[in-house]
Amino acid sequence: MNHMFDQLFELFYKVLNIYTVAFQYILYWGPLVLLFILWRVWLYYIRAFYLAKIKWIMLEVKLPKEITKTPLAMEVLLNAFYQTGKGKWFDWYFKGRVRDWFSLEVVSIGGAVKFFIRTNGVYKNLLESQIYAQYPQAEIYEVADYARYVKYTGKGSEWEIFGTEFVLSKEDAYPIKTYVDYGLDRETVKEEFKTDPMTATLEFLGSMSKDEQLWVQILIRAPENRIPDAESFMGLGKKSWQDQGKDLIEKITKKSQPEGDKFGRFLTTEEQDTIKAISRSISKLGFDCGIRAIYLARKGAFSPTNIKGLMGILRQYGTNNLNGFRPSMTTSFDFPWQDYNKIRETKKKVELFKAYVHRGYFYPEYVRKPFILNTEELATIYHFPGGVAETPTFGRIESRKVEPPTNLPV
Repeated sequence: MNHMFDQLFELFYKVLNIYTVAFQYILYWGPLVLLFILWRVWLYYIRAFYLAKIKWIMLEVKLPKEITKTPLAMEVLLNAFYQTGKGKWFDWYFKGRVRDWFSLEVVSIGGAVKFFIRTNGVYKNLLESQIYAQYPQAEIYEVADYARYVKYTGKGSEWEIFGTEFVLSKEDAYPIKTYVDYGLDRETVKEEFKTDPMTATLEFLGSMSKDEQLWVQILIRAPENRIPDAESFMGLGKKSWQDQGKDLIEKITKKSQPEGDKFGRFLTTEEQDTIKAISRSISKLGFDCGIRAIYLARKGAFSPTNIKGLMGILRQYGTNNLNGFRPSMTTSFDFPWQDYNKIRETKKKVELFKAYVHRGYFYPEYVRKPFILNTEELATIYHFPGGVAETPTFGRIESRKVEPPTNLPV
């Protein structure tokens, strides 16, 4: 027992010495720490000021009954969202400018399924022209934000909600199951023979009653290098998701050729398929992404069954050997003793609801760790479906609006 007290006393004495030495030199390191803190506060302030000045708009895209194009059209359209510019260093550090981001949304309001795109107003003409280029028969309207019509403040609100965020189950470079894997890249296939994984999501959205709503948002921006690079100076460097993919391919290849083994072994079929999938994935443009979903219902209309549907809304895009989605942060707890009187649960619901309404993910005050999806993967989970999607409550326009002939007599 005395030996244990001696060890504790010795440890305490060492810690005390460290603090004593540190405070002796506070005049040297103190100003540097203070300067760093002030710099971080300055960046937070000017970025918040910059973000507050952005004029956000909501575009609703209404689709015709017949869309014969494959999700490749959406993949081409997504190139317009790849906005990497954020000005010069002066704009970053003294004007607070950040890389622009967008929100791709599909929602159900009382069972009516709608497609929205939330964007900075400066991109309105660009996005409209690119949508019409790929979907000439679509109609685009600037509308009010649907989320503004729901007020949720926690306990006492007329709404009950459940929400979650989704993340990838493996490293970013592993791809999910895409529309190419489902055979949707072939235009010659008739609609009745197509299998569009997005129809499962649309059917679930369309099953909501008049007092229920379900919102799904996919937040995207051009990516930044953020994967730690152990080979850089002091491990402080960052590398891209493409570099991560190359590392994974090298790791799989080396596994088949152990060091010192001249012959090694052949790659299995699964390993060959994995390498091909990763290679195809990193050859395309990628986006920093965040996915968030919320189920809302008025008091008395909330159905716990829809929670299970919401948790599995992206399950069809997962595979065992590659990648998939899993819920990350839900607004519930497993056991009652984890949350007395639902105080923590209510707080999480309010925070998630506010994060959804503000479309926050990449910058304060709602900061999450993004993951990478390339254009093919994004076009799989968010595209304008063809006739194979027959959800009754998915409103489509009856016909295309056309201009009158120019040679009509006046």
